[in-house]
Amino acid sequence: MHHQLLQPLRLCASRRLTSHGKTLHANILKLGLDHYGALPNTLISMYGKCGLIKDAVQLFDEMPQRDVVSWASILTAYNQSNLPSRALSLFPFMFTRDFLQPDHFVFASLLNSCAALNALRIGQQLHAQFMLSPFSSDDVVKSSLVDMYAKCGSVDTARSVFDSISSKNPISWTTLISGYARSGRKSEAVDLLRDMKESDLFSWTALVSGLIQSGHLISAFHLFIEMRKEGIKIIDPFILSTIIVASANLSSLELGKQVHSLVLKLGFQSSLYISNSLIDMYAKCSDIIAAKTTFHGILTKDVVSWTSIIVGLAQHGRAQEALSLYDDMVSTGIKPNEVTFIGLIYACSHVGLVSKGRDLFKSMVECYKLNPNLHHYTCLLDLYSRSGHLDEAENLLNSMPFEIDEAVWASFLSCCKRFGNTQLGIRVADRVMELGVKDPSTFIVLSNVYAGAFMWEKVAKVRKMMVSMDVKKEPGYSCVDLGKESEVFYAGETCHVMKDEILVLLKDLDEEMRRRGYVPDVSFVLSGLGFKE
Repeated sequence: MHHQLLQPLRLCASRRLTSHGKTLHANILKLGLDHYGALPNTLISMYGKCGLIKDAVQLFDEMPQRDVVSWASILTAYNQSNLPSRALSLFPFMFTRDFLQPDHFVFASLLNSCAALNALRIGQQLHAQFMLSPFSSDDVVKSSLVDMYAKCGSVDTARSVFDSISSKNPISWTTLISGYARSGRKSEAVDLLRDMKESDLFSWTALVSGLIQSGHLISAFHLFIEMRKEGIKIIDPFILSTIIVASANLSSLELGKQVHSLVLKLGFQSSLYISNSLIDMYAKCSDIIAAKTTFHGILTKDVVSWTSIIVGLAQHGRAQEALSLYDDMVSTGIKPNEVTFIGLIYACSHVGLVSKGRDLFKSMVECYKLNPNLHHYTCLLDLYSRSGHLDEAENLLNSMPFEIDEAVWASFLSCCKRFGNTQLGIRVADRVMELGVKDPSTFIVLSNVYAGAFMWEKVAKVRKMMVSMDVKKEPGYSCVDLGKESEVFYAGETCHVMKDEILVLLKDLDEEMRRRGYVPDVSFVLSGLGFKE
């Protein structure tokens, strides 16, 4: 009779029919078949696929006698519940408690755990055990090894394992392509794709998204266009979301709009993660109106939707809108995450809402039990510094549970200069000098601070350090998008074809600014050059 129950259980597992699965389990218990044949292991598998890991573990622990299939089932269940570390910590008991050796299914499951955790060392140990086992020729385990090594950044080892697979499946091809692309090895990734007998959407997605992750954004776009020309059907929208991300990183509004049009053409506008990507893209490309339109068009918003628009509004100085949306978000029952608070505190920073920012930081910890990271502390520091609360900023600097990078120190130094707190500026500048300086802009800030305090010996010391380190300040530039082309203007540039017309316009604008009461602050210019006053 137990054979008649196996198929319904497997159906519940494949379709995630939790309540039906529990009903079947209850009937199995009533019939006294809970330890009979393959039923216990199938129940563990069913609970794992339904996300009920506690039930799966309870069944596993209560089994009077476990076999290798039981272990493969529980290890897979942990992975499916996004608990790969527990799978790895449980594995040693397979030897010590049940005196069993892993089979190919166990090896594959454990290697998947290593891939999820980026646990290269443990993966290498499992690889060694696998090679000494009776299953050393198993291609499924080898595919898991390729995946593990590729995700851990050991692409060459992944390739050597891949070459040893006798019957290569599309998954192992795709995994290795992704590994090459994410490591920035573009030509090898492209060549591997070309070698595939039949490349599909998922192999192209691995290539394109991997190149985007490694910063090869333009190449990713060209390959996406090539994929379209080859007639690969986009049956899954993930590749579109990666291309939208690339548009955002390039700050290319026109490209983003074209991809948005393709999304509409292919009918993926209802995809939540596509809409969330579009919100982020439009915000980063400074079309905040389109970002808001996309946001309000989402029927069921998640925390990423709310966070994307809140961060976008904050970056565009619309602090009150961002804070108002946060209130709406909380009222709908959506719990904010760490990124939400970065956007909110950033918004407060740019309009000087010190108490509000302080309260948000406090609520993040006390109400939502989120651990602040360096970004949160940096935003709070920026809030205090920009608003002139330099004593609070200094206290925060001294109490941060993170190592502070050079850019944070330089930003705080600039605020000390701006608000005329000379003593604090000198104290911080001396500390920065002790820590060591690498960025050219930090040397300029240090020179400004010391020159503002008439400490010319230290100004000279900073300049000597710049010379000895051969520090050269990269010229500032601005880029104006003109549709099909863009103009880049570098500081100090004198060779532009419309130089004369630009200078005339700048002069007119300068005169108009002065008529409206603007008085330029030239103190930074004098101190930056090291001139004595």
